[in-house]
Order: sequence, then structure tokens, then C-alpha cells
Amino acid sequence: MSQSKPPEPAEPNASPAILDAVRVAPSPHLSDVLTTRRMMVDVIIALVPAIAVAVWIFRWYAVVQVGLCVLVCLATEAAFCLMRRKPTSVGDYSAVVTGLILGLSLPWSAPWYIAVIGSVAAIGLGKAVFGGLGCNLFNPAMVGRAFVMLSFARELGASAYVDAQSKLEILTQATPLSLAKQFAAQLAEGKVDAELVRAQLQSAESIWNLLAGWVNGSLGETSAVALLIGGLYLCCRRVAAWQIPVGIFAAVLLFAELGYWTNVTLLNSLHHMAAGSLLFGAFFIATDPVSSPLTGMGRFIFGLGIGLAVVVIRLFSGYPEGFMFAVLLMNATVPLINRWTIPRPFGGPLPQRG
Repeated sequence: MSQSKPPEPAEPNASPAILDAVRVAPSPHLSDVLTTRRMMVDVIIALVPAIAVAVWIFRWYAVVQVGLCVLVCLATEAAFCLMRRKPTSVGDYSAVVTGLILGLSLPWSAPWYIAVIGSVAAIGLGKAVFGGLGCNLFNPAMVGRAFVMLSFARELGASAYVDAQSKLEILTQATPLSLAKQFAAQLAEGKVDAELVRAQLQSAESIWNLLAGWVNGSLGETSAVALLIGGLYLCCRRVAAWQIPVGIFAAVLLFAELGYWTNVTLLNSLHHMAAGSLLFGAFFIATDPVSSPLTGMGRFIFGLGIGLAVVVIRLFSGYPEGFMFAVLLMNATVPLINRWTIPRPFGGPLPQRG
């Protein structure tokens, strides 16, 4: 039998393009690796619209609040790496993302020490104590936010968002969810008419104001349009799992609309979607790949649980907003969700030996 002739080696004077075309290397052959740094850069890019709207509405307050959180998160990350005698992980930008999300989740009026304490708690209690990035069970930014929320309830309460003497008109108004909570309490006491209050509330907090961001609230939760732009960018880049926000939106639309038609809430489902931190949390907090489930079905169940918890907390608790607690609650269920939603192997499970 005649053997095929081996290919001729490339000539020494061959062009670099020809050499690259015939070069052989072992697998894997990956042209675009989804590294931690690339994911964090995408999140930072996606947050740019929300940051821009925050600076436009809240001016210098937003710059100081967000900037301080980022700087303290970076310093805390470097300090914990030094104490643990491990290479610094500041260069992966995960601490920058934690600082941005934490700063955008705070009100404009939060004192400087709240940003500092919350940032240290986010990196220290939310990430470092679990072993660093990739080992944390809970979202670090929400750990820091919950820590300062429970420690400084007066400074972060509903009244902290309003300054009647401010030159910025937006700061003299209550947040949409706080206003709805106040009207609901008056309605329960029989002091006002339900239809009149509902009309006044939806006029004061129109869907157009919520879309544009011309409402009071935490720095990063005001403009629904800015958050949708950033969230869709993350989903298109496959940095955020689309099943999680879809599950959240489905649950909120269903249960908030049910509450609206049963007079439990004065806001319809669209107002609940656009108001508060729902869009901000659905795209930038709940989709954290470390603290969310691994499978597609698990992610959808995770989103449904967050959406249901948000509606329950908003309607039946003393807090006007509930996304932070909903995310932390569902983070604790992720190991169980992962176990429940293990994919079935192709062809069925392996036969058991007798």
C-alpha cells in the first residue's frame, strides 16, 4: 500500500499570515475567555447610564457617595489580601463593582461614615470571611447595605431621603414607595378615599417620571430607562443570566397586580416594576454569578423567589422597599436550588448495578 506523503514544511521565507494559518496547538481553542476582569468591566460599563443619571439628579451628593464607597472597598480588599498573605486581587475590579453597587444603593443623604462602614462590611463580612471572590454565599454589596441599614436605621430610613430646605426640588419629595406606604396607612385608617388617593399617587409618581428618573430615592434606582439599558447590555454580553430578571419580573407583575386589584397596594404592577430598586437589583445584584444558581431552571426559580419576597415585604412589612432582604434570603437557598435542579443526563441516568 502506498503511504500518503507528509505535508511539506512551511518555507522559512513564508509570510506570517501563512504561518499563523497552519499553526497547530493543543485544545482548548478559545478565542474569547470570560475572565473575572472582563466581566467586571462589563458591569462597570453597564452601570454608566445609572451613574450618569444619579450625577445629573443628585449632583455632588452622588459623586461623593459612590466615590467614597469605591475607594474604601479597594482599600479594604488590599488590606485583607495583605493580612491573609495572598496576592492582591484589586486588579480584577470586583471591589470596584462592589463599591459602585453599594454606593448606588445608598440615599444621597447618607453620612460619610455609613459609606465607610458599609464598604468595610461588604468586603470583610460579605467576601473575605468566606475565602474571597468565588467563595461567598451572599452578595457582598447587599451584606454591607444590610449591615448599615440595621445599624443606622434613622440615617437610612424613609425620612432621610427628604430635605424640605434643599435647593434641589427632587430632594423635597418622598420616594414613590414611601409615599405609597403613607397613603396605604391613611387608607387603612379610613381617613381618605381609595380612588382619590390612587389617582393622586399615580399622578404624583407618573410612569414617565419613573422612566426618566425624576423621582427621589437611592442614587442608582431612579431612572428605569438607564437601568434597562445597562441590564440589557449585561444580558447581551452574557455576563448576567437572563432567567433571573425574567423570573423576578414575572413574579412582581403577577403578585403586585393581584395586590392592586384587591386594594392591598395603591400602585399597579408597572409602578412596582419601575419604582424602587427592583430594576437595579434584578440586573446588577441578583445576577451575581457567585451567589446565584448554576442551572437555567434554578436561576428562574431563584428569580421567582426574589420577586415574591419583594412584593410581600413591600406590601405587608414596615419597610417600603424589600429587594435587599429578598436577595439575601434567596442567596441562602442557592445550594438547595442547585441540588433540586441538577440536569438529567442525556439518555437518562446510569443503570444501577444489582
